[in-house]
Amino acid sequence: MTIDSVRGAPGSGELADSELVQLLTPEGERVDHPDYPLELTAEQVRGLYRDLVTVRRIDLEAVALTRQGELGIWASLLGQEAAQIGSGRALTGNDMVFPTYREHGVAYCRNVEPLSLLGLFRGVNHSGWDPKEHGFHLYTIVIGSQTLHATGYAMGVQRDGVLGSDKAGATIAYFGDGATSQGDVNESFVFASVFNAPIVFFCQNNQWAISEPLEKQSRIPLYKRAQGFGFPGVRVDGNDVFACLAVTRKALEHARDGQGPTLIEAYTYRMGAHTTTDDPTRYRLKAEEEAWKLKDPIERVKAYLVKQGDADQAFFDEVEAEAKKMATELRRACLALPDPDPMAIFEHVYAEPHPLMTEEQEQFAAYLASFEDEGAGR
Repeated sequence: MTIDSVRGAPGSGELADSELVQLLTPEGERVDHPDYPLELTAEQVRGLYRDLVTVRRIDLEAVALTRQGELGIWASLLGQEAAQIGSGRALTGNDMVFPTYREHGVAYCRNVEPLSLLGLFRGVNHSGWDPKEHGFHLYTIVIGSQTLHATGYAMGVQRDGVLGSDKAGATIAYFGDGATSQGDVNESFVFASVFNAPIVFFCQNNQWAISEPLEKQSRIPLYKRAQGFGFPGVRVDGNDVFACLAVTRKALEHARDGQGPTLIEAYTYRMGAHTTTDDPTRYRLKAEEEAWKLKDPIERVKAYLVKQGDADQAFFDEVEAEAKKMATELRRACLALPDPDPMAIFEHVYAEPHPLMTEEQEQFAAYLASFEDEGAGR
């Protein structure tokens, strides 16, 4: 088998890889996979559909707020909802997530308030959530660095001696296809492998590292890189919420049982811009986006529910109405967020007082006071 036959045509969205795990086709047909059995009730499928619609609506509202100057920037998850909801719903309470800056769907699954995400990109909070409370670490802007943090955390869990017990937790690190070219990610693979750390590396391969296509990141499918580091890799249909749930659940279970790391490559597509400062029309074809629209993660679940007779139009209308109402309330709450005290930037930097921080704090306070003095002298 040649590399080209494995990879498929660049930008086509088509895969010739027989190892792609798919449980729900783009047409909404349910298929089985011998290694990844998945039993879902009609209620659970409806719940996944509601999750997908809700996080897409949150994302669209955030993009609109950014265009209107209410957020500084936003990294859209449009098209990647299934990868995030599927993997997010596979997590348990003992697991810890290390995200990038795009995992809004995973944050939703970990009960992080969407308003906290908007506050971060509005510049009025310090991420706004407790990582320990939610099992969801703070967003990471530096590309790939969170994989090192996640690996270190996983090695700590390993040393707690809880693997294989009901107290065991796994770590999952999210990153994109572009991050696989970063040294931090590859160093994480080395440490995770040789120490058999309980971690799942979840790569959302959305085909584009900003303006660089996948073929400029790797000459082989990304999931096969794991072989060189000595742990398993699997490629899953990233637009299939069923498959993402089943594959991630199994990888997390293996990690909790002490069987070491797994690399999951969720083969998906970034339908929007890299961030709201990006213009994807400058580097990719409209035809490519149109081809991926046919693989939409929400539409395939909707088609499945209709074919199974597990949901009617009233249900879909209800979900849309709920999402619209939530978005309206989210917008109102975002616009009402108060500006922080300028001195708040020094909070939560160190656990204990730090001499340099104290000096900088005093200097900044004096700088702010100088404006007050200037105003009083007029």
